Amino acid sequence: MAMLSLASVASHAKQISVSSPDRRTEIVVEVREAITYSVRHNGREILSPSRICLTLGDGTVLGHRSVLQRVQQREIKQVIRPVVKEKSEEILDHCRELALDFAQGFSLIFRAYNDGVAYRFVTRLPGQIIVKAEEATFRFPADCLTYFPEEESFFTHSERLYLHIPLSQITPGRFCSLPALVEIPEGPKVAITESDLEDYPGMYLTGSGDSPNTLVGLFPRYVLQDSARNDRDIVPVRRADFLARTRGERVFPWRVLVIADRDGDLVESQMVYKLARPLELDDTSWIRPGKVAWDWWNALNVYGVDFRAGINTATYKYYIDFASRYGIEYVILDEGWYKLGDLLQVNPDIDMEELTTYARQKNVGLILWVVWKTLDQQMQEALDQFQRWGIKGIKVDFMQRDDQDVVNFYWRVAREAAKRHLIVDFHGAHKPTGLRRAYPNVLTREGVRGMEWSKWSRGASPDNAVTIPFIRMLAGPMDYTPGAMLNATREQFRPIMTLPMSQGTRCHQLAMYVVYESPLQMLSDSPTHYLKEPECMEFLAKVPTVWDETRVLDARVAEYILVARRNGQEWWLGAMTNWTPRDLVVDFSFLGPGRYELQAYQDGINADRCAMDYKRVVKTIVSGHRENIHLAPGGGWAARVIPLDQ
Repeated sequence: MAMLSLASVASHAKQISVSSPDRRTEIVVEVREAITYSVRHNGREILSPSRICLTLGDGTVLGHRSVLQRVQQREIKQVIRPVVKEKSEEILDHCRELALDFAQGFSLIFRAYNDGVAYRFVTRLPGQIIVKAEEATFRFPADCLTYFPEEESFFTHSERLYLHIPLSQITPGRFCSLPALVEIPEGPKVAITESDLEDYPGMYLTGSGDSPNTLVGLFPRYVLQDSARNDRDIVPVRRADFLARTRGERVFPWRVLVIADRDGDLVESQMVYKLARPLELDDTSWIRPGKVAWDWWNALNVYGVDFRAGINTATYKYYIDFASRYGIEYVILDEGWYKLGDLLQVNPDIDMEELTTYARQKNVGLILWVVWKTLDQQMQEALDQFQRWGIKGIKVDFMQRDDQDVVNFYWRVAREAAKRHLIVDFHGAHKPTGLRRAYPNVLTREGVRGMEWSKWSRGASPDNAVTIPFIRMLAGPMDYTPGAMLNATREQFRPIMTLPMSQGTRCHQLAMYVVYESPLQMLSDSPTHYLKEPECMEFLAKVPTVWDETRVLDARVAEYILVARRNGQEWWLGAMTNWTPRDLVVDFSFLGPGRYELQAYQDGINADRCAMDYKRVVKTIVSGHRENIHLAPGGGWAARVIPLDQ
């Protein structure tokens, strides 16, 4: 970390500012009876003075009549090389930081990046403290349209649709999970989320009854008692009148605003990762991103075989054979492999020793699905058993909460899994907040309205599919679970639990493997279907799940997206549209010199009538080539670009 400047400012200063390295964004902090901050971008106020404070259990308010003792500024400029390359092999962490130290035993840290701003509380208090309330305010200068993932309860999978509504309609009775997106009229878009969430409840947003055009933080209170409806739904029934009981000397989560002049900037931003806790593992050589053959979405519907398909050894050997044939790294055993409530009682139709031996011989790793509460109760003995079996990872499901104790559960799982060299996929989960930087064995998580919704509803629509890359994915990888080979137009689609299909075209599905970031990426359809699609499997078998470089070439929130990503010397491209057909131009000026082979999968001429219609085109191109592409309703385009002269 390069400290390029350090300056102390007189303690009587009441207004202090810090600017981003490119000086286009400025945070202005006012310390008076209350502490407020505002944000200017390109000379224009995009966030009006907004009050922040923490109220402790003894009634002390950190941020009310606080005495400023010291002001320091520094410039941070460092290169982060992530263990798991979600967007790029290197991340430039470059910002200017303002640290305000107060006599009441706390500090406020502000950071101004070229693509956003963030702040956090730091306390230096003895012993344990109780945080009774936090005031996190986001007051905008005027009414703005928002993308608001409205929630009904703190007991949630965080899989909401994004309502496109004005701030003025968001009353104190309505609230949403994060991230949320605000469109400044004739200005940038501002995404609100958090980073480095640990030992504290997650933040939601609600309306303000006191100030128009304002969002305020809302937090689930500490759970005193919960009740088990079944093995997975552990519902709070009694809450305390405080948020957290925690260490008095600690850092609190970052409150993050990502500022995007281009919609594509939301996809390229890595602020949440940069603000997260640094790597805590000494050895990461065993962490292996990759693709997964998944059983649950396709309901284990394999056919043309000589065994009875289901949750049994023969069926999973079939999945392993498929994965091995195409170099797919993992197979998941989802719900049904163990007796619910006891991770040590294996389904008698599964011979786990035989299965793990078979998978090892085929160079395929096995991942086991578990219910979170059962894992919590049996963590040591279950994870030890998984390690003895040679299991490579766990999929932890149904947390549905982010109060303090459950947030801590995520960290505990990450640590204990890492000790046993297990990768982790969280489902039924809240949004990512950077845990994966400290524990990169946490490869992905859900917390997104993914393709599973197509089994029972129309919720996984192309409209949703081109919204989530800009908002949910800004927080971190998302396990959308793409890969459907049964594809339907809007009119043809039907939700069928045991024989599911996707909305939109085949190429819409293929493009997701490039557009969506998930270092652990699912192939959610049946191996039988994939085996009947060798041309698509040429793409799916080779497409990477980690990237050395990411460029958004063209994009508009909730309408369409065109992304290029590089892995090694090859480029991969994906384009997706909502239900509106459209024509785009792919400009290959980003390529280096020489000739390249373009292998493109494009919507077929009849894809608007039969969504499975596609065409594979191969041609030679050079840098500067412009490719005109047509996307059908709910359509897509996917391509691999291979250098020929190297």
